[in-house]
Amino acid sequence: MAKYEKISYERDGDIAIIAFDDDKTLNACGVDTAIELLHALEVAAKEARCTILTGKGRGFCSGANLGGMGSGPSVAHPESQPDAGRALDAFYNPLVTAIREHPHPVITAVNGAAAGVGCAIGLMGDLVIAGKSAYFLQAFRRIGLVPDGGSTYLLVKTIGRVRAMEMALLGEKLPAETALQWGLVNRVVDDAKLMETAKELAVKLATGPTVALSLARRCIWDACDDDFGTALHNERVAQRDAGRTEDFREGVTAFLQKRPAEFKGK
Repeated sequence: MAKYEKISYERDGDIAIIAFDDDKTLNACGVDTAIELLHALEVAAKEARCTILTGKGRGFCSGANLGGMGSGPSVAHPESQPDAGRALDAFYNPLVTAIREHPHPVITAVNGAAAGVGCAIGLMGDLVIAGKSAYFLQAFRRIGLVPDGGSTYLLVKTIGRVRAMEMALLGEKLPAETALQWGLVNRVVDDAKLMETAKELAVKLATGPTVALSLARRCIWDACDDDFGTALHNERVAQRDAGRTEDFREGVTAFLQKRPAEFKGK
């Protein structure tokens, strides 16, 4: 098992639980944290059937670690013009892309602050569960930067241009209940029930037809960008692949025998 400094990783059966774990920075996502998250996602992809991404302690993720911006690997000559986007190319964009392209469903369980790039990561879940203490904050205007980590894409696709503009331009906290009303999250629960709820949903996904669920999430992500004809084609190809699995045969057999299906993820 790999050792991490900024995150934690554990297995609960077929569920992988990855958590920000750096309370002194309110779980800031520095370059070092992004590197650890990328590795943990690789491990989860190989050994789990559902992944939960959450934060330990007081919050989910407070954004990039501004206090440690100079401590990461060098990506430019010291005399070059500053480029705040270099770290996106090298670390943060690969991270959110890895979540999108994960081979099985990802649940984000958001507690407390989900700010800056932490907001983007929190919204990357296929299912987004928020504790009542959670809030989403596009904090970039406060330091003279623009939303990143896919935030502009995620917000426009999820809540539309007008509300995306409000979050980005005003930089105000969006409480969990408002996020639910806007359709930004799936559920809001008591903080004490957050991980319990996330695990209940994860069990449903981890015991489901893994290939079919993976293909479904891929089709839905792709449909955010595709035209109708392309979406129809993607569904057709995915249906072919799902129909060749052992889980499909088990599902049909169980249906005909009027019993619960026992999916093996194959």
